[in-house]
Amino acid sequence: MDNITLASNILFSIGSFPVTNTFLWTVVASVFLMIFFVLIARRMKSVPGGAQNVVEMLLEGAYSFTESVIGPGKPARKIFPLVGTMFIFILFSNFLVYIPGQSALTVYKGGNPVPVFRAIMSDYGLVLVMTLISVITTQIVSFAVLGPFKYIGKFINLKGPLDFFLGLMDLVGEIAKVISLSFRLFGNIFAGEVLTAVILFLMPFFAPLPFMFLGLLTAVVQAFVFAVLTLVFTSMVIESSSEEVK
Repeated sequence: MDNITLASNILFSIGSFPVTNTFLWTVVASVFLMIFFVLIARRMKSVPGGAQNVVEMLLEGAYSFTESVIGPGKPARKIFPLVGTMFIFILFSNFLVYIPGQSALTVYKGGNPVPVFRAIMSDYGLVLVMTLISVITTQIVSFAVLGPFKYIGKFINLKGPLDFFLGLMDLVGEIAKVISLSFRLFGNIFAGEVLTAVILFLMPFFAPLPFMFLGLLTAVVQAFVFAVLTLVFTSMVIESSSEEVK
């Protein structure tokens, strides 16, 4: 229970760069996923089977869903790699929490045990960076469709007091997306981590099982919600920008 902290734990340092448990596992997860998909790509066959069949089926379903939200054609092809990567990375990162025995791995720093593993998405810094990528991408799409002057005019409109106020509200809304999207993912994963630790401390063995199943559901839902909201934000920008251009 003493190990529950909001900040990630520093395991060691490389020069002046501190390596935290969440950063270490972010690198591990990233490298594993890259190797996995490179191997799948190199072993692709005209008649798929095994892992290739499963991966293709999942990707085709995900792409069809993307087209249903944002529309077929170029927009879907452009945004799908980002949204798909976010979903896979968040989902895989959340599932790493359920590796048996990972919570028992500790190292000692200053005489205190420090967990080697921690839920990657419980690091708000990482979640914030992913959220900024999501929101900035939507702004780049809007800028590309509208052009610089119309894009700036969305937020700074001097035609009248009401238009100026609505422009400011649009700007506040874009900033609020960063807060709401990042806190939703971070809050749910961190809360699940704390809840599981508390239940394990108070009632070990079988009592935590229902909460672990609930955590698995949350892991899937939060990955899906983050990816879909990124998709929806982009879709809204494209639709509103198209109307502005008309």
